[in-house]
Amino acid sequence: MQHAVASFQKIYGGTEEGVRTFFAPGRVNLIGEHIDYNGGNVLPCALEIGTYVVAKKRDDQRIRFYSENFADLGVVEVDLKDLSYDEKHDWANYPKGVFAAIKEEYELPNGVDLYYVGNIPNGAGLSSSASIELATAVMVKELFTLPYETLDLVKLSQAVENRYIGVNCGIMDQFAVGFGKAEHAILLNCQTLEYQYVPFSLGEYKIVIANTNKRRGLADSAYNERRATCEAALAKIQGTIDVKELAHLTEDQLPTVLPLLTEEEQQRVRHVVTENARTLKAMDALTAGDMEQFGQLMKESHLSLRDDYEVSCKELDTLVEAAWEQNGTLGARMTGAGFGGCTVNIVRSADTDKFIEEVGATYKQQIGYEADFYVISVGEGAREIY
Repeated sequence: MQHAVASFQKIYGGTEEGVRTFFAPGRVNLIGEHIDYNGGNVLPCALEIGTYVVAKKRDDQRIRFYSENFADLGVVEVDLKDLSYDEKHDWANYPKGVFAAIKEEYELPNGVDLYYVGNIPNGAGLSSSASIELATAVMVKELFTLPYETLDLVKLSQAVENRYIGVNCGIMDQFAVGFGKAEHAILLNCQTLEYQYVPFSLGEYKIVIANTNKRRGLADSAYNERRATCEAALAKIQGTIDVKELAHLTEDQLPTVLPLLTEEEQQRVRHVVTENARTLKAMDALTAGDMEQFGQLMKESHLSLRDDYEVSCKELDTLVEAAWEQNGTLGARMTGAGFGGCTVNIVRSADTDKFIEEVGATYKQQIGYEADFYVISVGEGAREIY
């Protein structure tokens, strides 16, 4: 933060008086993938890495955005009277969208100078966009003393993603970023928003994130296509069974509903129903301290995402299959939207160096370029730092 505050002053000048700093983490979903928008249960956790924001009120109506991660874009300057989406503003549309959403409810008397710096790999599927949104939302709430609760900011940030950015995401990412708790995962019912903290004290194990370094943008992926297929399948099923969401179906009901669907719809529904069941089993395993069972459920999750939901890719499969072969690996699976991005691995601490070396070598040999690896701890949710 000292670096960020010093850099803020280099960009904008002035003194440290009135400067405040905020943080929002990234997140990784441990299990429960592509079911948040189908009314299912997910099990994410916040990470210690994330987005830092240095902020200082201005005396006028201008907002200036600068990101160390997108320095080539320079300072993006807008007026509070015009916060419309602008493709030329690139990353700054995410925080700008938060200002726009808040301004629909509250008049903001001042503009702000903002300096962002994050240590989440861009495009890696660890929710850098939700991290930027929640860091911004918490910052605006605190700077202008607005009466938002954390859940309000979570919902607002999701709405920005859906309506302003145009990505039809569920609420899981923003929820995990907003409500994260150290040494805990969050079991979240994505329909009711009921949640509970689940002990996730890793003991002799670590979370290792492996980044394929294959960029994938949510808006450009098949994400919206998968969602539309699920909605079409649900409409057919509702003609036979009274069910509000796909994830409300039980595994016992699958033989009844699958004949109603096309082959593609059958695959997608099978994943949603079995993944929701796996997530609840994973919560039970963590609560009981049964890490072996938790690791097996992670493996089953990846196979379902690969074969039924078809959102994996050669790069993700190469990392996961190599991880399964390593001593000390409890579980490994793709995480996030898919088509690139990251895998999440639970690896014995004593084996992490060897894991990174051997999985990395296999990946480079088969894919032709290197993966990046991050050994990460579970972190706290979005907040003001000082």
